[in-house]
Amino acid sequence: MNSRPATRRTVLAAAVAAAAGATAAAPSAFAGELSAKPGRAGKSPATVSLHSWSSYGDWVAGETEGTRAVYGRRPAIVFDTAQGITEYRDPHTKKTARWEYATWTSVPHKPSVAAGELIASWNAHTPAGSWLRVELQGMYTDGSETPWYTMGIWTAGDGDDVPRRTSVDDQSDGKSSVWTDTFAIDDLDSGLRLLMYQLRVTLYRAVGSGAKPAVWRLSAMSSDVPDRFEVPASRPGPARGVEVEVPRYSQNVHKGRYPEYDNGGEAWCSPTSSQMIIERWGREPTAEDLEWVNPDFTDPQVCHAARYTFDYQYEGCGNWPFNAAYAATYRNMQAVVTRLGSLTDAERLVAAGIPLITSQSFIESELDGAGYGTAGHLMTVIGFTEDGDVIANDPASKDNDAVRRVYKRRQWENIWLRTKRKDADGKVRSGTGGVCYLYFPTRLSARQRQVLRSLGVN
Repeated sequence: MNSRPATRRTVLAAAVAAAAGATAAAPSAFAGELSAKPGRAGKSPATVSLHSWSSYGDWVAGETEGTRAVYGRRPAIVFDTAQGITEYRDPHTKKTARWEYATWTSVPHKPSVAAGELIASWNAHTPAGSWLRVELQGMYTDGSETPWYTMGIWTAGDGDDVPRRTSVDDQSDGKSSVWTDTFAIDDLDSGLRLLMYQLRVTLYRAVGSGAKPAVWRLSAMSSDVPDRFEVPASRPGPARGVEVEVPRYSQNVHKGRYPEYDNGGEAWCSPTSSQMIIERWGREPTAEDLEWVNPDFTDPQVCHAARYTFDYQYEGCGNWPFNAAYAATYRNMQAVVTRLGSLTDAERLVAAGIPLITSQSFIESELDGAGYGTAGHLMTVIGFTEDGDVIANDPASKDNDAVRRVYKRRQWENIWLRTKRKDADGKVRSGTGGVCYLYFPTRLSARQRQVLRSLGVN
């Protein structure tokens, strides 16, 4: 359940960070952009701005160097022409290989929120022998610029033909840092914030392979959620009495399985939750996909999800964008990592038939019926009782039959939406401030599309 343990944030040598930056930094693109109008952002909450690039117009507006925008039912940027060859030394396998590369860089985006944090996520296709890197560069409110930060090195596979999926540690300029998957201002009390940003995707393929890696969706959630130990209580809303049918999987039945992917059990809350929602939409791994799993293991698809969300630097399966990227490898699936501002927003999603995966931390006494405390845990919100209490598929259960839980509304919304909390020893710790994963197919009802758009998901 502890999906983001601080002890896993080990410092990677500066040489590794340098190796990850296989392409030269682009010249500044922010000059003259300060008057740019804020881009598309959700109506709620005012402290969060989610922006996505996913349309043909989005892709053609960016700077392409060897990539090509493709029009169609699912527009994308695709590797077209190699711009050169670079070497990358995988810090986890210690192997060095040569790769052709091509890039796409977004136009600078000025969100409606000058941000203290930013999380990027992506939906991509990486055929055999290909991978990608997502980077962020921004301008601070003091007019200075960040370096190009690596937000993730990712591939759908993990064979010998590609590098290992990895976050990159030891990235900081003295004003901001990247912590696994999250860009954060170092000193929020200073008043410094991220005013504008752009994202860059570099696609890589084996030299001469002709592989066509592609990106369908690129998103960034920027936020400036105020410090808070408590959030205002909400009233039951549009999802009273609504429950979405979602498969139930326990992470705990996998305890001790696959130590190379963090040993199952409490470490697998994120992939277990991801697998539940993926299957809610009728997708699942094929029998061929699961051939590697020990046939004696129950629910092999959960083992599969753990393997293919595993971050080799973080040494765990709790990397938020990696889980979203995994979900989007399934047929016509999309995914974003964002924040919501209220439990009412979650109700609107559920009322439209869209369950969500939420991240929260708490001590045992703060959530009646949980039977545990956690420094970080993912669970799925699948419904609400007539009284407005939360119905969750909680993977931190002894078995699949025990996964469906009902939690008190007031307790649950507070442990999810707060940014500060006290641990069992009374020490002040951080909270996630409403972080969630949203997974949804390309074909949606009008109501589902409307709700997502109202939350900034275009």
